Amino acid sequence: MSIPQNVLDLLKDPDSLIPAIAQDAKTGEVLMLAYMNRESLTATLTSGRATYWSRSRNELWEKGATSGHTQEIQSIDLDCDGDAILLKVTQVGAACHTGDRTCFHQPIVTRSANSSSTANVSTVKNES
Repeated sequence: MSIPQNVLDLLKDPDSLIPAIAQDAKTGEVLMLAYMNRESLTATLTSGRATYWSRSRNELWEKGATSGHTQEIQSIDLDCDGDAILLKVTQVGAACHTGDRTCFHQPIVTRSANSSSTANVSTVKNES
C-alpha cells in the first residue's frame, strides 16, 4: 500500500520527518511523541499498527515489535499546517520505554485548575 496522493498533497514536506503524537483513543491521554516519514506512515497504514522512524537507530520501528507494547491505530489526523500527525491508538502495555503508561511522566509546572495567577504554580525540581 502506498500513501494516497491526496494525503501526500496535504503533507507540508512528505519527504521529511514529521512529529507524530500518539494519544489514547478512549481517554485522550497523550502517550508519546515520535517521528514518522513516508515509509513509516505507509507501514502504519498497511499494518494498522503504529510504525515510527527511529532517529537514533536510523530505521523503521514498529511500536511493540519486541516488547509487545503495541499501538493499534484507531484514527490518524493531520494538523492544519500538514507538519504534525495525531495517531489515536489502543495502547497495549506501556507506551514509554521506561515502563510507564505515558512518556509524559516528568512534570515541570503544575497550575491549579482554578487559578489564573502564577502564584499557585508549583515547579518540580530535579533531585539528582
